[in-house]
Amino acid sequence: MFCFQCEQTRDNKGCQTTGSAGVCGKTPECATLQDLTMHALKTVGWYGSRLAPMGSNLAVINEAREPLFATVTNVNFDSNRFVKYLSNLQDLTVKLDKEYKSLGGKESPPAEFTNFDFKNKTIEQLEEQGQKVGIRARKASFGNDDLVGLYELITYGLKGTIAYADHAADLGQQDAKLNQGLLETFSLLTEKPDAGKLLAGALRVGELNITAMEILERGHITQFGTPSPATVTTHGKKGKAILVSGHDIPDVLDLLKATKDKGINVYTHGELLPAHAYPKLREFPNFAGHYGGPWQIQKFDFSNFPGAIVMTSNCLIEPMTSYRKRIFTRRAVGWPGITHIENHDWSPVIKAALEEDGFEEDEKATTPLTVGYHKDTILGAAPKVLELIKGGQLKDFFVIGGCDGSEGERSYFRDVAQMSDPNSSLILTMGCGKYRFNKLPLGTLAGLPRVLDMGQCNDAYGAVQVALTLAKALNTDINSLPIHYAISWFEQKAVAVLLSLLHLGVQKIYLGPNLPAFVTPNMLKILVEKYNIRGTGDVKKDFAQMMAK
Repeated sequence: MFCFQCEQTRDNKGCQTTGSAGVCGKTPECATLQDLTMHALKTVGWYGSRLAPMGSNLAVINEAREPLFATVTNVNFDSNRFVKYLSNLQDLTVKLDKEYKSLGGKESPPAEFTNFDFKNKTIEQLEEQGQKVGIRARKASFGNDDLVGLYELITYGLKGTIAYADHAADLGQQDAKLNQGLLETFSLLTEKPDAGKLLAGALRVGELNITAMEILERGHITQFGTPSPATVTTHGKKGKAILVSGHDIPDVLDLLKATKDKGINVYTHGELLPAHAYPKLREFPNFAGHYGGPWQIQKFDFSNFPGAIVMTSNCLIEPMTSYRKRIFTRRAVGWPGITHIENHDWSPVIKAALEEDGFEEDEKATTPLTVGYHKDTILGAAPKVLELIKGGQLKDFFVIGGCDGSEGERSYFRDVAQMSDPNSSLILTMGCGKYRFNKLPLGTLAGLPRVLDMGQCNDAYGAVQVALTLAKALNTDINSLPIHYAISWFEQKAVAVLLSLLHLGVQKIYLGPNLPAFVTPNMLKILVEKYNIRGTGDVKKDFAQMMAK
C-alpha cells in the first residue's frame, strides 16, 4: 500500500504499509482495490470520451460517478463494495467496446488498460492485479516524480469534481460538456505522460469543477429554495433523534419527511450545517437544529448522541462499538459490517431511533450559529458593500474556508480570523474549516455579521462569484481586490476547489496546514512562480504579508 492523496498522510510523505491500515483507517487490501477501481475507470473514460462524438447515447458517466466517489478519503472502507464495483465496471467496459466497434471505432485502449479480469475473482486475486497499477507502479513506469505528481494532481482533482457532480446529479442536474470533459480527463490518464499535457489537464479539471459547483448550487436552489440567513440552535431538544452527517442535503429532506409524524427530531452534523439555510427544510417542525462539530471529532459527537446516525458522504471515521449498531451508511459510503441504506428505505434508521433513549429533556442552550449568507444574499447587499469599500469602512475581505482536521496547526485559520480588524473587515467562509472560529464573538460590521457562512465546501464557487462581481463593480481585476485567501485542505474536494481557483488565476493563496505530499519541489516552483501560492507558516508573518497591500 502507498497512498498520499490526503493531507493526513503519514509524516506528510505517504501511508505505506503491508499489514496495518493507513492514517484514515483504510486497509492495504481496500487501498489496492481502490487503485484498481481508478484504473478501470480510466478505461471507461477512454471509451466514453470517444463514443459521445460518434453519436452514442450511452450515459457512461452515470455508471462511473459512484465508484470513483467511493475512492475519496474517508468515504468507503468496505472491500466487498469495491469487488462489486469492479465487476460492474468490467461489464460496462464490454458494453462500451461493443458499442464503439459497432459505430466504426478502430482504436483500442493501451494494453495495460485492457489486460485485466475482475469477474468472479477473490479479493486476493484482485489485490494481485491492483498492485500493478498503484502509485509505486507509476513511479517505476514514469521514472520521474514530477510526472507522477502532476498525474496524481489530476487524479485527485478529478475525484473531487466527480464527487460534486455526483451530488448535483442526485438533484437532477447534469451538464453535457462537464460529463464529456470528465471522460476526456479519464482518457488523458491512459496516455503516455507529458508534463505540458498534464499541467493543462490539471487546470482543465479546475475549469470543469467550476461547472460542477455551479450546477450543484442550481440543484440545491431548485430543490430547496434560495438560501437565506438563519440562526441555528446547537443543543439537543426533548425527543427521539436522528443525526445526519456528510454532505447530502436530499437525505436530510427525505428523513424529515419520513419522520415528521413519528415524534423524531432530525439534526445535522458537520458539513450539513448549511442545510438550515434552505427554506424548504425549515418548513419542517422536526428540523431540530445542529449537533456537534466538524468531522474529526465525530467519535465524541456520535458516542454522546442518543439516537440513530446516518453518514451520507465523505468524512466517515471507523465507528466505535458504542454506536456501531445505530450508525448507517448511504450512497458511496461504506464500512464493513455497518448497515447500508438503499433505495430511500429509512425504516432501519427510524427503528434504531425509536429504540434509543433520545434526549430525555431539552439540553442547556449553547451558542447558536448563523448560516445562509449565500452569494445571492451577499450580492444583494452589494450596493451597501461597495459604499463601505469606497468610504474606507470596509478595507479587507478574508476568504477562510476548506476542510478542518485534527492537527493543532489548523488553529492558524482561527488565528487569521481573530487577527482580522473587527472594524474594517469581513470573513467569507465555507466548508468545515469554519468550525475553528464560527462560534467566536467576532462581531458585526455595518449590520452584517463579520463571519458570513456561505455554505459547504462547494460554495467556494459563490465566494469566487462575489469576488468577480466586486472586481467588475470597482473596475479592477480579482487579484487587485483586498481579498486574502487562507485555505485549509484535507481531501480531494479541496484539491478540486484549489484547481478551480488556479484556473481563474487567483493568486496569493495561503494553503495548509501542510502542502500536498504529491506536489514535488519542481511542481511547487511552478505554483509559486505562476500563482504565488504559499504554504501556511508563522501566522503573524503571514498576516503581515497579507496586510502589505
